[in-house]
Amino acid sequence: MVDRRPRPEPGQPDGRTSATATFAGVVAVLVIANVVSNRLIPAPLYVPWNLAVAAVLLVLARRRVGDAELGLGEWRRGAAFGTVLALATLVVMLVALAMPVFRQLYDDRRVDDDVVQVLYQALVRVPLGTVLLEEIAFRSVVPALAAHRRGILRGSVIASVLFGLWHVLPAWNLNEANQVAGDVFGTGAAGTAVTVAFGVVGTTVAGLWWCWIRYRSRSILATVMAHTATNTIGYLLAYAVTR
Repeated sequence: MVDRRPRPEPGQPDGRTSATATFAGVVAVLVIANVVSNRLIPAPLYVPWNLAVAAVLLVLARRRVGDAELGLGEWRRGAAFGTVLALATLVVMLVALAMPVFRQLYDDRRVDDDVVQVLYQALVRVPLGTVLLEEIAFRSVVPALAAHRRGILRGSVIASVLFGLWHVLPAWNLNEANQVAGDVFGTGAAGTAVTVAFGVVGTTVAGLWWCWIRYRSRSILATVMAHTATNTIGYLLAYAVTR
């Protein structure tokens, strides 16, 4: 039987090579973006830098997958899912705040005392600088590209593991900034290593949950709203407790 499938011209990459190159390019962009945003750029450039990175990721991904695969659609359905999840998050966090054993978790020295800065962090930096990039990267672009070759389940696992590794630098000083983390994991190099490992595992599991929501809702709007609620409400409650 003759194979009549079109073959690439000599010297041109085939579809698999092109898909692999696109995925590798996305991962490379994320590695650079993570180092730059956590270690190099000044705070005022954090939001525009991460928005630019998100735009680059979408440009790269759209060469291989469509908007539906990226979760860029079903906005009404996504908003409905997101609203329910945001309200549930608020209830759970308020209940935890009322319990002394969990209240200590909100005692975070990284929270600024300036109310203007707190509002900027909660309402601008978190949703536009942190959440939007992470959702586009790890619930839209990476799982869509990985699923294109390996299926949705494997694509979600790959995206979630990368999401966990994305939090290595942010978790680096958590045991020094949060009293509970310091008490549980210890201080010094060993405490930092355990804290980072715990953070990577925890965010990997959270990533799997949010990938499930993203595919269930068929829209990244759901996870954008849920993720924003988690981070923003947590930040505001930490401010209230710290004060």
